[in-house]
Amino acid sequence: MTDSQFLAALEGCTLPGTEFRHAAHVRAAYLYLREGSFADAIARMSATLRRYAGAHDKPGLYHETITVAFLSLINERLQRDGDGGGWPGFAAAHRDLLDGRILARYYRPETLKSQIAREVFVLEARVSQGDAA
Repeated sequence: MTDSQFLAALEGCTLPGTEFRHAAHVRAAYLYLREGSFADAIARMSATLRRYAGAHDKPGLYHETITVAFLSLINERLQRDGDGGGWPGFAAAHRDLLDGRILARYYRPETLKSQIAREVFVLEARVSQGDAA
C-alpha cells in the first residue's frame, strides 16, 4: 500500500484494525511530519486517531501524551537524520521507534496510565536521586 493509499484508508476509517498496530501509527506520524510542521502533524494525527477510534467503536482509546510524545521522538529523528528516503528506510534506521515500550525511557507507567495523560500532553521530568537538588 502506498503512503497516500495508507493515509486515505486511515483518514477514511477504512483501514482494518488488524492493519493499524503500533508500526502503522508510527508510519502515519512520520508521513504527517514529512507533509507539514510539527504543530500541523499533532493536529492531523490527533484528529485522525480520534475519528478512527470512534469509527471503530473505541472512542476512549485516544491518548494525548502517547501521541504527542511519539510525534516528538519521530520529529527529532527526522530533523536529525533525515527521512530515510521514505518510510521503509526510516523504519529500518529507527527500529526502536517501532517498539511501543520506548516511552518507558521518558515516562513512569503510572503517569501514562493516568487520566490526565490521556486527555492532555504531560511532560514528565525524570530526575534520578543523584540529580535531585
